Amino acid sequence: MIELFLDVLDFALPVLIMIFVGLVGTSVLVELGLMQKFSKLVSPIFAYTNLPETCASSFVVAVGSADAANSMLLQAKKENCLDDREVLLCSMMNATPAYFRELFTYQIPIVLPALGFIVGGFYSLVFVVTAVIKILVIAIASKLFLDGNSCKGPETRSREKVSLKTAFEHAFRKEFRLFLRIAGVYLVATTIIFVLQEQGAFEIFSVLPLAELFKIPPETIVPLTSYVASPILGISLLGPMIHSGELTNLQAMIVLMLGSMFMLPIFAIRSQLPRKVAIFGTRIGFQIVAYSTAISILVRLIILLILLNMVS
Repeated sequence: MIELFLDVLDFALPVLIMIFVGLVGTSVLVELGLMQKFSKLVSPIFAYTNLPETCASSFVVAVGSADAANSMLLQAKKENCLDDREVLLCSMMNATPAYFRELFTYQIPIVLPALGFIVGGFYSLVFVVTAVIKILVIAIASKLFLDGNSCKGPETRSREKVSLKTAFEHAFRKEFRLFLRIAGVYLVATTIIFVLQEQGAFEIFSVLPLAELFKIPPETIVPLTSYVASPILGISLLGPMIHSGELTNLQAMIVLMLGSMFMLPIFAIRSQLPRKVAIFGTRIGFQIVAYSTAISILVRLIILLILLNMVS
């Protein structure tokens, strides 16, 4: 039990630190009146949507940290500047910069050398396509379900200029109690996920039945199963098989799509769900994770079906 608690702390503390920095940092920017200026940088992206201006401000923050951006959305929701639908769509939008950021932190330095230019480039392109499709879906949904929101959030309110020290003190006092609530929910949710994992609850995501269904070569079962548990491990096992000719590029692409379809729900439950529930509450948190994961899986399913059609 103690070992489990230590594992939870090891996993959760970096996330909680980021959430705390996001809450206080965003509040400081609001106190200083800077968020409205930042939102103008991304206004072209939001020009053809019905997403509120607060969403544009948080999107800028999401380039650095989605947790910080979502903390900003929570603050706007607390002040009745955003309703549930707006929070849901804005939070999903805040996740998209990570796809492009990972091109330079994950895809280019790790995936391309491991899988080669063709398969690695394909895998990287899937990430970009997923991000673009999510943005398009969010934009369309905002037109269908949002009427437009004139509320511009607390950053636009006129206020006397304050020093950085004063802004930090105000922000800390205002956000600390909220952070304690978020931290408590996140630790409980993460502990539940870790207990379920120890009990083998995630073993229902077995790749073996579908691997047989799609007639993937038997030698790919190990990297495929490894990918579901750890994409980096799966990729490191798959790379040598590609370079040695044991797998064709097309077969490797099929393995990657099939593996990622199973990996995404596990990643969502283990990593994303506790964060979103801790920040937004159970209902909205579940919705954000479910819709975002569903879009990612659907994109990979469509690509997988195209690849399978090419094989046949």
